[in-house]
Amino acid sequence: MAKRPVFQEVLDPTASSRPVTTTGMIDAAPRGARRAIRIWLMVLFVMVLAMIALGGATRLTGSGLSITEWAPVTGTIPPLNEADWQAEFEAYKQIPQYVEVNPDMDLAGFKEIYLWEWSHRLLGRLIGLVWAAGFFFFLATRRIPTGWTPRLLGLGALGGLQGAIGWWMVSSGLVEGMTRVASYRLATHLGLAFVILGLITWYVLLLGRTEADLLRARRAGEAKLFSMSTGLMHLAFVQILIGALVAGIDAGRTYTGWPTMGGEWIPSLIWDPALGWRNLFENPALVQFVHRMTGYLLAIFAVVVWLRARRSPHSVTRGAFTAMIAAVAVQVGLGIMNVIHASPLPLALAHQLGAVALFSLIIRARHHARYPHETSVRGTIR
Repeated sequence: MAKRPVFQEVLDPTASSRPVTTTGMIDAAPRGARRAIRIWLMVLFVMVLAMIALGGATRLTGSGLSITEWAPVTGTIPPLNEADWQAEFEAYKQIPQYVEVNPDMDLAGFKEIYLWEWSHRLLGRLIGLVWAAGFFFFLATRRIPTGWTPRLLGLGALGGLQGAIGWWMVSSGLVEGMTRVASYRLATHLGLAFVILGLITWYVLLLGRTEADLLRARRAGEAKLFSMSTGLMHLAFVQILIGALVAGIDAGRTYTGWPTMGGEWIPSLIWDPALGWRNLFENPALVQFVHRMTGYLLAIFAVVVWLRARRSPHSVTRGAFTAMIAAVAVQVGLGIMNVIHASPLPLALAHQLGAVALFSLIIRARHHARYPHETSVRGTIR
C-alpha cells in the first residue's frame, strides 16, 4: 500500500453513493418563492403606507363624508358628467355636515373634497386587487412556503374587514347631530391599518431569512430584550389609537401651547360632568392631555429599552434599537411642532408618517431581539 502524506485528506470511497442532504420540507418551496413573496409584501407595505397618508389628508381636508354611500363595485367609477356630479352633490346636501359646516359650498368645492375621498377608496380597492393577484398566483403555482398560507390569507381577510370598518366609520358621520365621523370609529379604522402594516413588516423580516437560519437564530435570542420591545410596541400602538382620537375631534388645534396647555399644566376643562364617560372620546382637553402624557411615557420607556439593547452582544441588534430611538426623538419633535402650529396639513401628515416609521422600526428591533444576527470576532455576519 502506498504511503499517504500525514495531512492528506482521506476520502470515503462510498461518499458518492450517499444521498445528498436536503434542508427538509421547511424550505421545500421552489427556489425564489420567499424572495418573490417578500417583494410582493413590500409593495403592499408601500400601498398601505400611502393609504394611511391619503386617509390623513382626507380627514384634514374635511373630505371623508363627501361620498354618502358604500358602493364597493360601482363606486370605482367617479361621476363622468355634470348630471352625475350634481346628483352626488345633492346627496351630500342632505347630511348634517353640509347643513351645519359647509352651507356655502358650491359644486366646484364639492368636487375637490369628493376626489380626496374617492382617491382614498380607490386606493383601498387597488390594495385588495394587488393582494388577491399575488396570493392566488403564489397559491396556484405552489410557491407559498410551508405554514405561510394562513398568514397571507389572514392579511387579505383583515383588508376586507378594513373596508367594512371604513364604511362603519363614515356612516357614523351621516346621521343627525354629527358633522364628522365618530372618533372611536376613526381610531378603530386607523388601528386596524397599523395592525396590517405591522404584520406585513414582521412577515417581510421573517421571509428575509431561511427557516433554518431563523431556527438557529432563535436559540441565540435575547428573551428579556424581546419582552421589553414587545411592551414598547404595544404602548406605541396605544399611543397611535389615542392620536386618532385627537385627530377625530381636532383636539390638536384646541391647545397650542407647549409644555403647558393654555398656560396650565393640567387644563381646568379636563373633565366635563355633562359628558361623563364620553370625556374619553369627546373632550379635547382630556384627549390631548392623555396623548401628551402617553407620549412622554413612551419616550421614557423607549430610552430604557434602548439602554438595555446597548448591552446586546449583537451589533445588528444594537443598530436596530439605535434607529428606533432616533425615530422616537424625531416623532417627539414633530408632535411638539404640530401642537405649536395647530396641526397644519404638512406637519400633521409628517407626524402621521413618523408614527408609521417608528412603529415599523420598533417591530424591526423586536425582530432582531428575537432572531439576532450572530457576528464573529471579526464582525462578519453569519
